[in-house]
Amino acid sequence: MKTVLVVDDERNIVELVRLYLEKEGFNVIAASDGEQALVQYERSDPDLVVLDLMLPKLDGFEVCRELRRRGNVPILMLTARSEDVDAIVGLELGADDYVTKPFNPRALVARVKAIMRRTEVMAKGGRPIHVGNLRIDGRRREAWVGDRPLDLRAREFDLLAALARDPGVVLSRDALLEDVWGTDFPGETRTVDVHVAEVRKKLGDDGPQVETVRGIGYRLVPPPRGTAVAVGPPVRAD
Repeated sequence: MKTVLVVDDERNIVELVRLYLEKEGFNVIAASDGEQALVQYERSDPDLVVLDLMLPKLDGFEVCRELRRRGNVPILMLTARSEDVDAIVGLELGADDYVTKPFNPRALVARVKAIMRRTEVMAKGGRPIHVGNLRIDGRRREAWVGDRPLDLRAREFDLLAALARDPGVVLSRDALLEDVWGTDFPGETRTVDVHVAEVRKKLGDDGPQVETVRGIGYRLVPPPRGTAVAVGPPVRAD
């Protein structure tokens, strides 16, 4: 049974989300403020966090930042504001998806399931992916350029893996949204751009490059000729 930590200071929201998630077989734990959320996270090791932005003691942005510092647990953010800036900031901090209040609880459950499904697929992985001196291990959710480990957030890892599965192939922003986020963000292709910018920084000049194909999307190309090609650390036995 997968465990979901629901963090919201509105009790009716927590109980509504709990009702619908438990109907779908999830175990639900709750926290009503940011500090309690971090305590519950350490105590329960949830598989996913539903996180409201407007929290007492420690707001959702700070909680998200701290959760990303501690690990790669998937995060679904709740925001009561209609402005795009909150969602973009949350995604930049490492959230995997967001839902705007008021929301349809069935839609929220669908988002939770989609995030869980993508996480499990990546965890099962398969053989490591190689693009030049880039190596991606989907089971361990680790990536290296040569012998340099990449400190990727969960969604950055998924984005890089999606591009690396078809190196040289141009993927549109809409295709990446569907593949990586598993749901449409009307008018939110900016989400992809933000994450691509972060992935580029972490790949550096010595790794494969994420090229922009104007008016279409992005593709991953191997590092320039003359770059030393390494395959990362030795593959460990399971």
